Amino acid sequence: MPQANHNATSARLLSLDVMRGLIMLLLAGESCLLYEHLLIIQPEGKWIQQFFHEPWHGLRFWDLVQPAFMTMAGAALYISFYYKTEKNITWKQNLKHIFIRCIKLFICGTALHCVYAGRLVWELWNVLTQLSVTTIIAYSIIKKPVWCQLSFSVALLLLTELLYRFVLMQGYEHPFVSGHNFGNWMDVVLMHKINTDGWVAINIIPTAAHTIWGVLAGKLLISKKTPQYKIKVLLLAAAACLILGYGLDLINVTPIIKRISTSSFVFASAGWVFIILAFLYWLTDVKGYRKYAWVFLVTGMNAIFIYLFFETVGSQWLNKTVAIFVKGAFNFTAINDDIIKVLSSSVTLFAEWYLCYWLYKKKIFFKL
Repeated sequence: MPQANHNATSARLLSLDVMRGLIMLLLAGESCLLYEHLLIIQPEGKWIQQFFHEPWHGLRFWDLVQPAFMTMAGAALYISFYYKTEKNITWKQNLKHIFIRCIKLFICGTALHCVYAGRLVWELWNVLTQLSVTTIIAYSIIKKPVWCQLSFSVALLLLTELLYRFVLMQGYEHPFVSGHNFGNWMDVVLMHKINTDGWVAINIIPTAAHTIWGVLAGKLLISKKTPQYKIKVLLLAAAACLILGYGLDLINVTPIIKRISTSSFVFASAGWVFIILAFLYWLTDVKGYRKYAWVFLVTGMNAIFIYLFFETVGSQWLNKTVAIFVKGAFNFTAINDDIIKVLSSSVTLFAEWYLCYWLYKKKIFFKL
């Protein structure tokens, strides 16, 4: 168990690293096929279905992962910027660093699609690719007043609504129908293809709101306000977002659809993310319950590294390699093959977590 935890994180919010690490572990579980194998065992289990995206209209737990990732990135962006200004590094001087980092994120995101396809492709659906753009958007207004950033984020959502409802091209005239909406048309323009699962590249417009709101959350959490005030604001923001998101869906104005990041989805998902963030802030930074925080901290401190690792080496090699030995070890038992697959996925997940633990112990942290 890491013992240098408190000293290493004394100048940072532990809750943000814990939440980031939790997100990475959840994504690693998906990459290890853990949820797919559990679904085979319990195909009717509603709890395991929460670890898969809603097919189209609706909201499941798994739909919160990307918004949480974007929000954490925004919070980290502001905190990093704040401490740089304390060292007299100006917004303009830091812009080069932000721009280069976003280029790296863009390259990694597009390269991952090539790895998935096993050949060179031009696809812009990866979360890192989208984060590279939303980061630039959020940074461009990072010094603006809160009301200005909120107004800008809402304007992005209104722009999305207008584009989907009024830019109706032939074959793409249905705002909220998979394969026939404005986002799909833009994919044809940008990539000469559409995603068969319904994802669209221009999600960068509405999901930029998540990154901007993350900036505001980071600003709030490192402010000199009392912890009670910070939690109150986060919960009030959560309530407002949940009411707007589910309200727009219930009165049939805009359905909650994660795959095209409708405004109702952006609001509803942000509401849940703020609740999770408020809880982790209260638990770790306010109440000081840090006994098990290191389990998530070790992945949170190397978030980009482990994401790239399990999306490449993990899915391409480690999953299969671990399966060889786990299956061999249980080959002469009466354990069902489906159970063995779950065990194999669990061992792989532990191996990836342990890699992060080893890097943490060696104080090796990869950053873009």
